[in-house]
Order: sequence, then C-alpha cells, then structure tokens
Amino acid sequence: MNIEIVEKTDHLKLIEIWEASVRATHDFLAEADLQELKTLILEQYFDAVDLRCVKNGNGEIQGFCGVHDGSIEMLFISPDTRGKGIGVMLVSNAINEQGASKVDVNEQNEQALGFYQHIGFKVTGRSPVDGQGKAYPLLHMAL
Repeated sequence: MNIEIVEKTDHLKLIEIWEASVRATHDFLAEADLQELKTLILEQYFDAVDLRCVKNGNGEIQGFCGVHDGSIEMLFISPDTRGKGIGVMLVSNAINEQGASKVDVNEQNEQALGFYQHIGFKVTGRSPVDGQGKAYPLLHMAL
C-alpha cells in the first residue's frame, strides 16, 4: 500500500468512500445532514485541505486524510478495509509529513475517539456544535 497525493479526478471516489464510511460509523447523523455535508465536502472541503490517500497494489483508493493548518480535518477509510492499518498510516503521514497535531472528533463517534486516543491524542476541549453549527458535539484533541 502506498500513500499518494490526491488528484482532483479522485474526488468522486473519495466521496464514495466518505459516504460508506460515514454510514458505517456515524449512525447519529441525520440523513438530511449527511446529504448536506456530502455536497459541501465535494464542492468545497476537498479543495480546502491537503489530501492524501492510501492505494492498494491495484491502485484502488482504500482511505484518505485531509489536513489544514496543523489539523486533521477528515479521515475516512473504506468500511471493507477498516482494521488493516490504513488509518494509522494516514495519521502517521499527517503528523510526520503534513504537520498535523490536532483533530476534532464527533463526541458520539466512540470508535474515532478511541482510535485517536490509541495514537496518542488527548481531549483538550469540547464544543456543543459541529463546524456547521449543528447539534453534533465535537471533542477537540491534540498530541
């Protein structure tokens, strides 16, 4: 598996992975909010972050990570490849190559919270709403 810089032509595959991953891990998210986020991510957020992806030996994207201003803004792994070290690869790259030292995690996403704690992140604060002002509390974490 290799980490590569994401090309604009990869965005449709990334949004497929994003949606499958969110549906597998964000059961607290309302369908209308998911659809709203999907549009924002595809039309704005992908272009606002430094995106890297992991590709398997066949060149298929297995997961991706976006970093902006020292913060991991997105990390999504294809559900059928979770638990195979792809997230750790991407976060290690984000820390060592992209300068990431912070991340915000949905409070209801206990899997993500445990994942980042395992890597060494600690909760430093909490917001009652997410970046869109929706009632999905965020935990602020830092190394």
